[in-house]
Amino acid sequence: MPEPSRYLGRLAGKVAIVTGAGADGDEIGIGRAIAYLMGREGARVLCADLLAGRAEATAARIMADGGEAAAEAGDVSDPEQCSRLVARAVERFGRLDILVNNVGISGSTTLETITVEQWNRVLATNLTSAMLMSKAAVPEMARGGGGSIVNISSLAGMRAMGAIAYGPSKAAMAQLSREIGVLHGRQGIRANTVAPGHVMTPHAMSKVPAEMRAARRKVGPLGIEGDAWDVAHAVLFLASDEARFINGVELAVDGGVVGIGPLVGHALILEAEQSSQP
Repeated sequence: MPEPSRYLGRLAGKVAIVTGAGADGDEIGIGRAIAYLMGREGARVLCADLLAGRAEATAARIMADGGEAAAEAGDVSDPEQCSRLVARAVERFGRLDILVNNVGISGSTTLETITVEQWNRVLATNLTSAMLMSKAAVPEMARGGGGSIVNISSLAGMRAMGAIAYGPSKAAMAQLSREIGVLHGRQGIRANTVAPGHVMTPHAMSKVPAEMRAARRKVGPLGIEGDAWDVAHAVLFLASDEARFINGVELAVDGGVVGIGPLVGHALILEAEQSSQP
């Protein structure tokens, strides 16, 4: 979808941290799209990334369009750095209302070839980081009367995709959201999960061959790919007060792919191929 052009101030007065908010150059990845959209909707945003320059570029884009943002580098698999990021947001903006855990690596490998070190790295980056950031954020959210945590998972956490570490790490993020939502709901803290699938980002473009992209469009019920803005809009809704009664859900942003049975998926591919023939 095109970059949004109309904003309604849906996060006015809120303070948000978005991890994995950086991107190279002018690229619009999921983290940057989320941070930018939140900034344009009135939130003051701490853009966090492993690389300072990437985070600074996202914050600069938000500020160039009239928003308020700051940038911080940090490794969110390190508990001390997670605490520092939360403290920095509160120090700079006075409170914390929203946390988006967007950091992730693929680590797609097989059971026969994966090492313990690879397994631990994927889980530390994808899952433990979300727990650590949430652990640091929850007390500050509770102090302010509540908040919203949105964990970015993947369709690979809902359906097996042939990634022995990535899939389980993303599936666990949905359960992490449910546990946080149950344990801290009485403090006014909601936690939900967004699971993108068949979303084309600059990073995905470098990994997904053209023939696979074509196959994904054929099997998708809508016949199109999603992009980072589609994910960002879902996160915006769950983070906003409009979703005040939504807690512990896993929202697939995938054009309906998660609901397709194997035989129906095969039929959709055949139908698409036949309709494209002269």
